[in-house]
Amino acid sequence: MNAWMRLRRTLDQLTIYLPLILFALLALGSWWLVRSMPELMPPGTDKQLRQDPDYQLEIFTVKSFDATGRLTREIAGQSATHFPASQELHIQGIRIFSENELGTRMQAQARQGISKESTQQVQLQGDVLAVRAADQQGPRMTLKGQALTAMLEEERLVSSVPVEIVRGGDVFSAQSMDFDTRNGQYALQGQVKSILAPGVRKP
Repeated sequence: MNAWMRLRRTLDQLTIYLPLILFALLALGSWWLVRSMPELMPPGTDKQLRQDPDYQLEIFTVKSFDATGRLTREIAGQSATHFPASQELHIQGIRIFSENELGTRMQAQARQGISKESTQQVQLQGDVLAVRAADQQGPRMTLKGQALTAMLEEERLVSSVPVEIVRGGDVFSAQSMDFDTRNGQYALQGQVKSILAPGVRKP
């Protein structure tokens, strides 16, 4: 009889702690479920990886100014489409104008431009035309090609495809180019050809 009473008391005590035991088991199960969710989720469910555009622009102009209010850069286009997955802005009929603190002015245009937000670069594609205005560094310079990359912060134009450069009356062509728009100096590589205008002789 005593043994039966002790067993019953033990069962009664366990009954008191039974809700706590159940809550502990539920907590462990929830913790396991949360830890397992990333592995159970199928790949490609992140909304940030969406490939479709999230916004579009029509006939737009974006201007940048320095601390004094001077216009330093202007990018315009007929239309633009933003792709969040690659953080790129695809611009149709792009036009770029820039002027640095030295007064060097540069304009460029192309059928299409791809602006990469993370690198401050714009890739110009299709009938690219870039013009550096004449200044104390040298005469007017015109660049033509089918592909050109404008490095906005470095003020450089680079191309890995054939380009043509007209500097005053001189014409140069090359397979690739690295052009520093600040000082007007450029490096040409590959098959470089030149047509030099005859100098004007003083009597």
